[in-house]
Formats: sequence, structure tokens, C-alpha cells
Amino acid sequence: MTVVHEEQRTEAARAADVDIRLVDLTKRFDDVVAVDSLSLDIEHGSFSALLGPSGCGKTTTLRMIGGFEEPTSGRIELGGRDVAALPPYKRDVNTVFQSYALFPHLTIFENVAFGLRRRKVKGDDLSRRVKSALELVGLAGLERRKPRQLSGGQQQRIALARALVNEPRVLLLDEPLGALDLKLRKEMQLELKRIQHEVGITFVHVTHDQEEAMTMADRIVIMNGGRIEQEGAPADLYERPRTAFVAGFLGVSNLLAATVVASDRVRLEDGTEVAVPEAVLGGRSGRCQVGVRPEKLRTDGAGGNALQGTVAETAYIGVSTQYIVDTTCGPLTVYVQNDRPGAHGVAPGDRLTLSWDPDSTFVIDSEENH
Repeated sequence: MTVVHEEQRTEAARAADVDIRLVDLTKRFDDVVAVDSLSLDIEHGSFSALLGPSGCGKTTTLRMIGGFEEPTSGRIELGGRDVAALPPYKRDVNTVFQSYALFPHLTIFENVAFGLRRRKVKGDDLSRRVKSALELVGLAGLERRKPRQLSGGQQQRIALARALVNEPRVLLLDEPLGALDLKLRKEMQLELKRIQHEVGITFVHVTHDQEEAMTMADRIVIMNGGRIEQEGAPADLYERPRTAFVAGFLGVSNLLAATVVASDRVRLEDGTEVAVPEAVLGGRSGRCQVGVRPEKLRTDGAGGNALQGTVAETAYIGVSTQYIVDTTCGPLTVYVQNDRPGAHGVAPGDRLTLSWDPDSTFVIDSEENH
């Protein structure tokens, strides 16, 4: 009996740590399955990103959490309560969209105060909360201005303040930085991360930009075809992708067809054997693909695994130089850090030995096995 009670307490503690629980969530639009039996837990106080290409179901999933789309089937729990049948205003969530949807005729103060007034918040309490929200987003002192007097980045911050002032359980962000230029986007990415750490509210952010997701989120859910392809911390997904889709979507990958020949070795198609950590190979047998990221490859032949090749193309891209190297296993992309002027001097037609540390290798199943 004691064991049963302990298990119940553990389960209750786990449930208390989860702000959003999706259980077999499905959404169909006529014959199209946009979200396909998706199950996901999002922990309290986390910054999660739903990442994937257009049409993968990420925005539809977010809209169902917010109450803007009704699921075909499945459960949506917020704080342990099933809210699938509730309208948006009865859910303890706020959403920030790519279009800021500010009221042009109202001052910044009244834009931020709008939701509080609907909740009958008045007087000093209302003023205090609005000013606190504006300070949080770095716009204190602009209360009397109108939205048209602000830049795009400032308008985005006002939309954020308006959502946060209600102190929701969850803040949903639907590609909120999409309308900003690149420099401002990068500034706002760090700003959003700071704000989330400061307020401790659960953020769920939808984006198709992998760099944005990795910069901001502590957990990324990669979606493809209405399903979750893989989820985890950014570093785990990048270093240990489990599918070719994840390997290719989250940065550039070099994938080499191989056959397992031992618990810690594989043979590439040209006969070259390369070492792979036993834990990474994971007991596989037969055909597989080994992967290595471009920045893990070295051009000095000093790593544990090696392949001969000829430089086909070079491109100077500022922080690094990109090389395309033709090998007997196919072309490989290499990024070499430009840590000092004229450091490399490698030109098309040059022969070199590419090498990499076995620990930098990841393994995914062969496409033939799918």
C-alpha cells in the first residue's frame, strides 16, 4: 500500500510540474491531417519552441492550445485541467502574434491596460501593473504615446507587455519576430529570453527558424508531418539527431552511408573503417548512416577518423570559411573558423585529409530501413 501511495504522490508531483499536457491531439481539415495524435508535456517555467517547416502542424498545435482552433480529438490540459472545450478567454493563456494587433487609437498605457480593465482591475493596482509590465520590456516612460509613434521592435514589446500584464499561466508566441529585420530579431531573441527568465512564466514559441529556436528555447520540439520528430535540449538535438530530417533541419549535416562491422566501428562505402562510440552506435547492425557536423571536421588530419578528399569549392562567410570537399564517399561540407587572417590558404583542387573525433559522430538509421 505504501508503494502505491508513493507512486501516486510521485505522479501528482510530476503533474504539478507540467503546465501543458497534450494527449493524442489530432486536427483534421477535411482530408488533411494537420496534427496527428500528438502527445507532449511542457513543464512549468520552461521556454519551449515548436520548430519545423511550413505545414508541419506547429502553428495549428499552438492555436489549439490557445483555443483558436478546436481539436478533432484528444486532450489539452492546462495545469491538469482539460480545456479543449473552453474558448480562449476562459483559458489561462495569452498569445502574442506576428501582427501585433495593437489598438491604434489608444495610448500605450491603455493598450497594455486593456485586458486588466476587462478583468475589472482599477486604480493604483492597474497603474502599478501596467508600469511594471512596461519596465519589464524596457519601455517605461512611453505610456502616453500612440502605437504609430513607435518602431516595429517597440510595438512588439508593447504586445508582449499587454500579454504579460495579465500574468497568464502560459504565454504563446506565434512567430512574433517574423516582421522584424535581422538585427532587431536577434536583439529581441535575447530580450525575450531575459524576460522569460525574469517572470518565470511558461513560454511556448512557434518558429521555422532553427537558429532562433536554439538561441531562445531550453527545449525544442521538432515537428514534421503533424508529428513530433524529436524533442530535447538544443545541444542534445544538434549533437545527437535521431533522424535524417532532424539532422538536416537543425543545421548542416554530412551523412555517410555505412555498414556496422563491430560494436564500435562502421565501414563506409569506399571501404574506409571509422570508429564510433559504442553508446552512439547503440547495438545497431547492418546498414546505417553516420553523421558529422561541418565544424567538427578538421583539415589537418589530426582527428581519429580520416578521409582523403579534393577541395571543390570555397566560400568566405566571415566568421568561418566553408569548403566543399569531394571524397570517395561523396561531397562533404567543412566549416573552418577564421580565427586569424590568412589562416588556411586552402584552394580548389588542393588535396587534403579530413578528420574528426569519433566522439563527434552521430548515427541514424539507414533510409532503406524506413
